[in-house]
Amino acid sequence: MKMMTKITMAAVAIFAMVSVVLLSAPFSSADAGDVADVAGANISWVLVSSALVFIMVPGIALFYGGMLRKQSMTSMITQTLIAIGVMTIMWVAVGYSLAFSGDGAIIGNLSHVFLEGVTTTTTGSGISDAEFALFQMMFALVTAAIVLGACAERIRYTAMVWFLAIWSILVYAPMAHWVWGGGLFDQYLTVLDFAGGTVVHICAGVTGLALVAFAGRRSDRAFKTRAHNIPFAFLGCMFLWFGWFGFNGGSGLAADGVAVNAILVSQISAACAMMAWAAVQYLTVGRVGVLGMIAGGIAGLVAITPAAGYVGIWESMLIGTVGGILCYYSVSYIRNKTNVDDALDVFAVHGVGGIWGAIATGIFARPEMTGGISGLLYGGTNLFVGQIIAVIATIVFCFTVSYLIIWLLSKFMRVRCTEEEERIGQDLAEHGEPAYSM
Repeated sequence: MKMMTKITMAAVAIFAMVSVVLLSAPFSSADAGDVADVAGANISWVLVSSALVFIMVPGIALFYGGMLRKQSMTSMITQTLIAIGVMTIMWVAVGYSLAFSGDGAIIGNLSHVFLEGVTTTTTGSGISDAEFALFQMMFALVTAAIVLGACAERIRYTAMVWFLAIWSILVYAPMAHWVWGGGLFDQYLTVLDFAGGTVVHICAGVTGLALVAFAGRRSDRAFKTRAHNIPFAFLGCMFLWFGWFGFNGGSGLAADGVAVNAILVSQISAACAMMAWAAVQYLTVGRVGVLGMIAGGIAGLVAITPAAGYVGIWESMLIGTVGGILCYYSVSYIRNKTNVDDALDVFAVHGVGGIWGAIATGIFARPEMTGGISGLLYGGTNLFVGQIIAVIATIVFCFTVSYLIIWLLSKFMRVRCTEEEERIGQDLAEHGEPAYSM
C-alpha cells in the first residue's frame, strides 16, 4: 500500500509540474495586423498541444493498467512504451510521407521519407511543416496506444511490436491520408473530421476488435478479475482528459477562436456524457461507479472529437449526452450478449463513440464554422451522406487489414500467450518485472 501511495503521489506531482510548464508557455500577445506575433502564438500553441497529446499516452498506461489485474500493470506500461517507440520511428521513416504527400487517392508518396524536405521554416501566420509533422506524430502514438486495451492480457509484446510497425503503414497512414492528406475521402466525398473521429477512434476501436476476433477470449480467471487499482484508472483518465484539450484544441493549428471553441465544447460534451452514463447506470443497476463515470467522460470526449471545430454549445451537450448513453449500452451489450472479450471496452467506447461523433458531425455541423458546408440540420445532405460512407469504409478497411496483418504474423511467430503465461500474467512471464513488490 505504501508503494501504491508513493506511485500515486509521484504521478500527481508529475501531472502538476507538466500543467505548470504547459500553461506558462510563451504565447505572444498578437495584434490583428501583426503576422509575426500571430505566427508566434500559433507556433507556441501547437507545440503545447503536441505535448498535451503526448501526455495522453502515459495516461492510457495508467487508465488501462489500473482496470486490469495487478499481474498486467507492467505489461501495459511496456506496450504503451512500445507504441511510442515503434510509431515514432515508423512515422519519421515513412508514415508522415505516406499520409501527407502526393495527391493519390489511396496513399501518398515517398517524397518525405525520413522527413526529407520537412523544414522548420514558417510562412505567413502558419506553423512549419516540421511542427505539423510533430503534432500529427502524437496522434499516431495515441491511436496505437488505444488499440492495446482491447486485446490486453493475450497478445505477446513481441507480436505487438511487429503488428504496430506494419499497421502504421498499411492502416494508419492510409486513414490519415484519406481524411487529412487530400486522399480518398477528400477527393470523392464531403467529409469533416476535425480531430480524428475516423482516423483515431473508429480506426483504433475497429483495429482492437480485429485483434480480439483473432486472439479470442481470455481465460475465465482473467476475464472475471476486477480492476486492481481504481485510483490509477482515475488518474489515467484525468491525464487523458487534460491531454484532450490539446488533442482537439490544437487541431485547428492556430491559437484562435476555433481552438477556444474546440476546448469549450470538448469539456461540455465530456461532462454531459459522464453524467448521462452515471444516470443510466443508476437507473439500470442502482448504483454509480468510478469506472463507469470515467468511461462516460472518455465517451463524451471521443464523440465530440470529429465535430469540435464545427458545432456550438447546445450541439455539444446533445452529442455528449447521446454518446454517453450509446456507449454505456454498447459496453453492456458486448459484455453480456456476445462472446467478444474486448478487455477494456475499446470498441464500445472509442469505436461506437467515434461512429456517433462522425454521424453527429454530419447532422449538426454549422455552415458558418465549416466554410459553408452544412450539416443535415442546416439543410445539407452531402456531408451527412459522406460521413456515413466514410464510417462504413473505415470500419471495413481497418478490420479487414488489421485482421490480415495479425493472421499473417501468426504464421511466422507465436502471437497468443499460452494458458500458463496468461495465468501468471505477462508482467512476470514476459518482462520479469512485477509492478508491485509486497
